Amino acid sequence: MTKTGFPKLTPPATQARPLRDIHHGIARTDEYAWLRADNWQEVFKDPAVLDPAIRAHLEAENAYQAALMKDTADLRKTLFAEMKGRIKEDDSSVPVKDGPFAYGSSYKKGGEQPRFFRTPRDGGPQDIYFDGDLEAGDAPYFRLGGVDHSNDHRKLLWGVDDKGSEFYTLRVRDLDTRADLDDRVPDTGGGGVWDAAGNGFFYTRLDAGHRPSKLFYHRVGTDAADDRLVYEETDAGLFMGVGGTRNNDWIFVVVNDHETTEYRVLPAGDPFAAPRIVAAREAGLQYEIEEGGDEFFILTNADGARDFKIMTVPAAHPERANWRELVPHEPGRLILNVMGFRHHMVRLERKDGLPRIVIHERATGAEHMIAFDEEAFSLGLNGAAEYDTTVIRFSYSSMTTPSQLYDYDMSTRERTLLKTQEVPSGHDPEHYVTRRVMAPAQDGELVPVSLLYHRDTALDGSAPMLLYGYGSYGISIPAAFNTNCLSLVDRGFVYAIAHIRGGKDKGYGWYDDGKRDRKLNTFTDFIAAARHLVAEKFTRHDRIVAQGGSAGGMLMGAVANMAPDAFGAIVAEVPFVDVLTTMLDASLPLTPPEWPEWGNPIVSEADYRMIASYSPYDNVGAHAYPPILAVAGLTDPRVTYWEPAKWVARLRERKAGDNPVLFRINMEAGHAGASGRFSRLDEIAYTTAFALKVAGKA
Repeated sequence: MTKTGFPKLTPPATQARPLRDIHHGIARTDEYAWLRADNWQEVFKDPAVLDPAIRAHLEAENAYQAALMKDTADLRKTLFAEMKGRIKEDDSSVPVKDGPFAYGSSYKKGGEQPRFFRTPRDGGPQDIYFDGDLEAGDAPYFRLGGVDHSNDHRKLLWGVDDKGSEFYTLRVRDLDTRADLDDRVPDTGGGGVWDAAGNGFFYTRLDAGHRPSKLFYHRVGTDAADDRLVYEETDAGLFMGVGGTRNNDWIFVVVNDHETTEYRVLPAGDPFAAPRIVAAREAGLQYEIEEGGDEFFILTNADGARDFKIMTVPAAHPERANWRELVPHEPGRLILNVMGFRHHMVRLERKDGLPRIVIHERATGAEHMIAFDEEAFSLGLNGAAEYDTTVIRFSYSSMTTPSQLYDYDMSTRERTLLKTQEVPSGHDPEHYVTRRVMAPAQDGELVPVSLLYHRDTALDGSAPMLLYGYGSYGISIPAAFNTNCLSLVDRGFVYAIAHIRGGKDKGYGWYDDGKRDRKLNTFTDFIAAARHLVAEKFTRHDRIVAQGGSAGGMLMGAVANMAPDAFGAIVAEVPFVDVLTTMLDASLPLTPPEWPEWGNPIVSEADYRMIASYSPYDNVGAHAYPPILAVAGLTDPRVTYWEPAKWVARLRERKAGDNPVLFRINMEAGHAGASGRFSRLDEIAYTTAFALKVAGKA
């Protein structure tokens, strides 16, 4: 047995087939490039066509990790039972009023998929119009996309992905008869937007590279091959999406990357109208449009508003020349979201690292905030399904407080608690402590770290810790309630979230300082957080299990190379670890739209050298790495399976010491893992068991 309790087994041998490439006069050799299947696009839609040699290798990896983790089988069953016991199996949402009905979703006991129901607006029996478990049957993978009723409440648009590759097929259901119509629209992004009359819907179709490059209009009852092309985006570097308004008067078409936005609008009552540009794309100009009756609200960074401001514009003439300022830019106050109602405008913003909800009265301009008491918490603006209302819905939680759902009357300021998240196995917030500490980064910035631990945990430096991080795309990880982490906390772990640069936790500048040529700040912030938590006696370096997924998995790979001594183990889920190779390949899903986030190494030598300086796969060295667990999905279009497969092979080839590197790949899932709510718990129980094992708590 190794020092970390793993048996000494021989890992799968990965054949080296060196492939050399040269960019900007710089040569690189990739000995494991062959793990990328030549027919990867076909594999996304049909995993059975995977090259048998690659499949055999992946199955050998699964057998190896299963053998190393065999002694945790009982623990994983216990963890699964604990986590499942904290979920109310027959849970139901609070219905949202919309026209003559109130719509909601629920689960039946033991059910993996949601059911969707509606009741008469003012109360009455539930009418289940879509049963996800019934639709899924015994399919090995079944993930729902959008489930949206038409404005006349007579039809349902729903989407399903049965491979994990995120190619969704759209179907239409007659809500009077409950029969699905013959309409089948394949290769979509998962949802669509109904026109005002409910005669058809707008949707984006994905090309072979998984890019939503075309917007179509489908009229119900016709063949999808005859759908009208409304707009085609020829710039492969831009995403495209479609949305609508609660007032059912406008369709919004948006193209964007991580820095630039362009909207087109057309009347929802005239689906054959040509979309009109609001503000033409301009590098660095970002904006979002929200309904407001005869005007639009514009959330934008125009004119140097780094943390965003709110403008208004007549809906009939939305061109940029007509924008007028409503809420000015305030440095350090990041406006995240705006919702418009007949008499009010609501914004969700973050200041001093914490979220807040502000109500703006449209007639008078008067504003007030909804107040909260805890030191660290999370807010979600659920809004409302209707435009002509004074009541919004929001959710609140903290790391100790289960999620609470409220209705809030914007006129009377009355707050009504609708629901508190039930934890059937029991949860007493008084048994736990949540704190926020500030870790000094190497350049003097202070990195917020949210902490959760049991009140009986001794903070003498001996406690194991799970340190989570992400740090990309401006995504902020909220200090929210998470029942699954309690399985660690109840066993003496400190659970920590490092709010590192690359997110927007401290404003838009926090994001800017963690991307492209400043990307190294993301990694050094995370390392600084680990070192500060050790200095403050929360844990020891050999007791820290670092965890991150997707771009957070890239973070894991980078910090493992930069400071392997700072961590006792690494969990990298669907890790984006072959950054340079992926950004050099414009044919891969998402690569061109990602260049504003990472840089374009094809055209820029400076970008090439910057990415090469941290790309985890390119920087694997002869380090004494801690135990590493990589988790992936075969049909993942976001982080392709071969990235972690190659990384694991190179780690084993080059590392020092005998700590194991495990690779677990779900052969029937993609980026999001297993599709059912309980089958997903199997995967979480596995990574939790790994953390407990390396900490000596198994």
